Amino acid sequence: MSVYERYEAVIGLECHIQLLTQTKMYSSDIAEYGGLPNSHVSVVTLGHPGTLPVVNARAIEFAVKLGLAVNATIREENQFARKNYFYADLPKGYQITQDKTPICSGGYIDAKLKDGQSKRVNLTRIHMEEDAGKSLHDIDAFDTLVDLNRAGTPLLEIVSEPDIRSGEEAYAYLTEVRKLVRYLDICDGNMEEGSLRCDANISVRLKGAKEFGRKVEVKNMNSFRNVQRAIDFEIKRQIDLIEAGETIAVETRSFDAVKDLTFSLRSKESANDYRYFPEPDLQPVFITSDYIERMRADLPVLPDALFATYTKTYGLSEYDATQIIESKEVAQYFNRLVQHTTNYKSAANWLMGPVKSFINERALAFHEFMLAPEKIAELIALIDSGKISNSAASQHVFPALVEQAGKTAEQIATELDLLQTSDSSALQGWIDSTLAKYPEKVQEYKNGKAGLMGLFVGEVMKLSKGKADPKLLNQLMKQTLDK
Repeated sequence: MSVYERYEAVIGLECHIQLLTQTKMYSSDIAEYGGLPNSHVSVVTLGHPGTLPVVNARAIEFAVKLGLAVNATIREENQFARKNYFYADLPKGYQITQDKTPICSGGYIDAKLKDGQSKRVNLTRIHMEEDAGKSLHDIDAFDTLVDLNRAGTPLLEIVSEPDIRSGEEAYAYLTEVRKLVRYLDICDGNMEEGSLRCDANISVRLKGAKEFGRKVEVKNMNSFRNVQRAIDFEIKRQIDLIEAGETIAVETRSFDAVKDLTFSLRSKESANDYRYFPEPDLQPVFITSDYIERMRADLPVLPDALFATYTKTYGLSEYDATQIIESKEVAQYFNRLVQHTTNYKSAANWLMGPVKSFINERALAFHEFMLAPEKIAELIALIDSGKISNSAASQHVFPALVEQAGKTAEQIATELDLLQTSDSSALQGWIDSTLAKYPEKVQEYKNGKAGLMGLFVGEVMKLSKGKADPKLLNQLMKQTLDK
């Protein structure tokens, strides 16, 4: 057993979800990504004296929906608190958040690992708060610039229990978080744009130990892969320090993606005193059971429920189901497609095969693919009825159908002269021509080399330009060869 196998990591993640509301958390300022620096601000965002906050009702709705989706307990009486600290991009000098009364408590997220196992990550809390602005250090050579467009943007912070044990598990958990918020339409989940951010609290201990090790927080990771890499590096770093007899500093570290390592930002040996106290300018928000039930009724079908339907009702493999539900847009397209065909496996194959390839080759987003699902169903029906081969459908009819969506798949197949023939006399003519072309191969087949059947069938398909009915062709070919 290696020295690293004697230890286990204890990891908790804090995810900040930037909400897709039109306005900010406590003001009517526009809340959207981009815009000229400091153009989405007002006296409220800037913290001018005498200004008063107002809670964004849409943000409360999103918080309740997320809580329901993760099976959390929704709090009835929600109070807000001031968290006092100074940052150059925090104009008021404090952040309005929730301290002792998070809107959601408990709950869990099941993350699917590469080996097919499921990892349940329990949640501590989900609370509402506002974002800070953004400090820009790489534009001016001498000064840090501040853009306050993001200041006041609504956030939900999801705090997990320390249930995660590796970088791979963290990656899988974050994948589920992003999928969930996208299905709920509460966040676009774009980590690169900062709308989904993650901090990791990491410690290590000997396997079997009850006490936690000394915790290090890692910030500034801008992709799921970087979160995994940072955690994996930090686990090894901490084990190496312990084995060398050194003490792990309780600190905040950052991740350098180029050097693939973490480095120290600041010490956390003493706890920060944020001097939380109830926000005096905001009344408590009460959430009734009727309100919760209205939000529950408005929830979309979530990935876990879709996975169960796809595998149990439609008979898809776990792999196919996982691939489809990875994207809400793809899952919605598939749901519409199976309203027009009962060949669910073929529907999945078309979606993850020709359709996906078409989109990737043209660098399109899925919503830019305009062919209606019923057109794919028409192609599936043509193949299932034996009127056209799968290869002809995917290589010729499908691209033409995208360009001429007003026509049916059968019309295009007819125009392209691709409809399969079941005329046995025509097939027999092609078979006879093919076998006459390869007399030596025919003799080898008769001597027991059965694998040559594929050569003969392939030649007939070429002669017929793909129009030969494969089933009838194989039947007639075998009869001819066995004479």
